[in-house]
Amino acid sequence: MRFLPLCLLALMLTGCVREYHPISSASSRPQQQSSEPERRPAPRPAPVKIYTDATDLVSKPFRDLGEVSGDDCQNSNQDSPPNINTARKRLQQRAAGMKANAVLLHKCEIVSTTPGCYRQAICQGSALKVANQ
Repeated sequence: MRFLPLCLLALMLTGCVREYHPISSASSRPQQQSSEPERRPAPRPAPVKIYTDATDLVSKPFRDLGEVSGDDCQNSNQDSPPNINTARKRLQQRAAGMKANAVLLHKCEIVSTTPGCYRQAICQGSALKVANQ
């Protein structure tokens, strides 16, 4: 009976005395050929500038790409309230999807008449391609 615990102790100690080998750096590793191409991160769109006053665009040539909107929905009374900053950020993301580099912000408001939302923050504007920004 005393032989079994001694064997288990010896077996556990053999795992502790193994020599530590640090992971070698990627440069010393041989190059592995994989069947999948190397994945690169998706390029981030350029930041979209928000103009709140149309007079800021008077001296700049621009092209109107269309209307864009962003929203943030509060589904029920217990959810976090809608955030205008989130709606504005979604407005910028949609404008970047249209290849715009600026947005002329028309209005941002919180409404409670939207079906499916308890309250909703909505921002509306025009996507613009401003030259020499």
